Amino acid sequence: MRHALSRRLILLALPLGLAACASWPGSGWVTLIDGERGLDNWNRIGDANWQVDQGGITANQGKGGFLVSKQNYKDFEIYAEFWAATDTNSGIFFRASDPAKITADNAYEANIWDIRPDPTYATGAIVNFAPVPVPTVHKAGGRWNILEISARGDQLTVKLNGVQTAQIRNNKYGSGPFALQFGPGVKGVNGGPIKWRKVQVKPL
Repeated sequence: MRHALSRRLILLALPLGLAACASWPGSGWVTLIDGERGLDNWNRIGDANWQVDQGGITANQGKGGFLVSKQNYKDFEIYAEFWAATDTNSGIFFRASDPAKITADNAYEANIWDIRPDPTYATGAIVNFAPVPVPTVHKAGGRWNILEISARGDQLTVKLNGVQTAQIRNNKYGSGPFALQFGPGVKGVNGGPIKWRKVQVKPL
């Protein structure tokens, strides 16, 4: 009787365990930043002073620059934990068509910039494609945040701290690397720092 009960409990627990494994964040994800890895997973563009600092990768000086993934991605999910100041100009550019010259004119940009002069494409927007509400309601400055990007065919979605901030159907850019930005502040002055604590990508 005891053995039959034990087998029954095991059979009941098995689907729960499999479900937990299927949804475990490590399943299918490639970790590029996690507090232990350095800058070897990235190509650098520009003069931003990227450095390993207190469990993450930080930039706080320079006219602007990018960390560009060494792999190209078409359909994928990105999970990123970051800290930004109110005046930080940053973001994640994805499906970049020219890995040597990353701009919002040749890639999609999930923006991080609370005080962008044109707030139409401030934090949470996909610049030039998916605006956010004005006055700005999605803000990242002064805290740790989670940015999630999903690209499945022409379906593009951005979430900030679990809230969907942008969703569009667009196929202008089909594939390419993604890039982490440290950009110039308002009128080109040095803006606040950006710190990436965890960055993971899951090819689909």
